[in-house]
Amino acid sequence: MNLDIHSYSISMHWTGNRGEGTAGYRSYGRDHVVSAPGLPDLPGTADPTFHGDQDRWNPEQLLLAALTQCHMLSYLHVAVKNGLVVTGYRDDSEGSMRLNRDGSGQFISVTLHPRVELADESQRALADSLHSDANAVCFIARSVNFPVHHAPVRPTA
Repeated sequence: MNLDIHSYSISMHWTGNRGEGTAGYRSYGRDHVVSAPGLPDLPGTADPTFHGDQDRWNPEQLLLAALTQCHMLSYLHVAVKNGLVVTGYRDDSEGSMRLNRDGSGQFISVTLHPRVELADESQRALADSLHSDANAVCFIARSVNFPVHHAPVRPTA
């Protein structure tokens, strides 16, 4: 097994042709389906600001989801390496995207709000400190060109 290179593939199929194709900016739908063998299809669209359907996932949400998932998985990994027993994990993350005058845009920051539950609350300081370690090994966070911040939230009893 090659530990240096991992490859991923998906298929994306545009389903938004309303009969005119892209004859005009408002003449086509942004709907599409993302699929991969053996997985459920993921209904996608554009953000509603860009004429997308609010009932489908948009790329901006998926980028935020990828960062949030990757951080959690990386965090669980560094927790094990540091003898920290995590019993629950939730994150309500948020991202900010700037639109430019030329119609382009980019994410300018993401803040994760991980809520980590511990078997031993006396390890809270260690638990909070491990978010920077998790960020350092998260493949997605290492791949983006904007800051990914962490604001841990203490779980309520």
